Amino acid sequence: MSNGAIHLHKHDLPAGISFGNVVAIDTETMGLDPRRDRLCLVQLSAGDGDAHLVQIIPPALGGKGADCPNLKALLTDPVVTKLFHFARFDIAALYNGLGVITAPVICTKIASKLVRTYTDRHGLKDLCRDLIGIEISKQQQTSDWGAPELTQEQLSYAASDVLHLHLIWEKLEALLRRESRLDLALECYKFLPSRALLDLLGYEEPDLFSH
Repeated sequence: MSNGAIHLHKHDLPAGISFGNVVAIDTETMGLDPRRDRLCLVQLSAGDGDAHLVQIIPPALGGKGADCPNLKALLTDPVVTKLFHFARFDIAALYNGLGVITAPVICTKIASKLVRTYTDRHGLKDLCRDLIGIEISKQQQTSDWGAPELTQEQLSYAASDVLHLHLIWEKLEALLRRESRLDLALECYKFLPSRALLDLLGYEEPDLFSH
C-alpha cells in the first residue's frame, strides 16, 4: 500500500484490514442533524498517511445500508480506540446510521477545550494550523455527500479530516498531562456515547445538567 493513498470502499471495509490500536474516524452526512440526515461516508486512518473511505449507500439506491459487518466490528471493538474530532456528533451519526455504539473513544475537540483555554478556536482547521502547522481546506464541507459518485475533491477533503488526528492527539495529550487534566478528559470520553444517545432523544436542550 503506497503512502498517502485514498482508498474508497463501497458498502464496507475489506475483511482483514487493521488500523492498529488507535484509528482516526470521521463521518460525512447529509446535514448536521444526526436524527434526520443520513450517514453517507465513514473515513478512517491508522495515522500512516493513508485514508480508507467507506461509502454507505441505502438499499433504495442500490446499496447495502447498515449491512457492513467489518466496519461495525471495528467501531465496537473494545481494544481499538476510536479517535474523533467532535465525537459527540459522529457517535450519534454512526448509531443512527448503523445501529452500533462506537466505543472506546477519544475526542480532540474536548481535549482542546480542556487545555487550550486561551482561545475559543477549537475547530479541526484551527488545531491543524495551531498545533501541527498544516492548513486544511473546508471548501467541500457543504457539498452533497449523498451523491452516488463522489468527486475527487470530496474524497480528498474527507481524507484530510482523519489524516492528521493522530498527530493532533499526541500534542493535545501532552498538554493534558502538563495541565493535570488527562484523567478528566478520559472520564469525559467514557460519557460521550451516552451524550450522543441523549442528543438522539432530543436532549441537546434542555441540558440535563443545567439548573
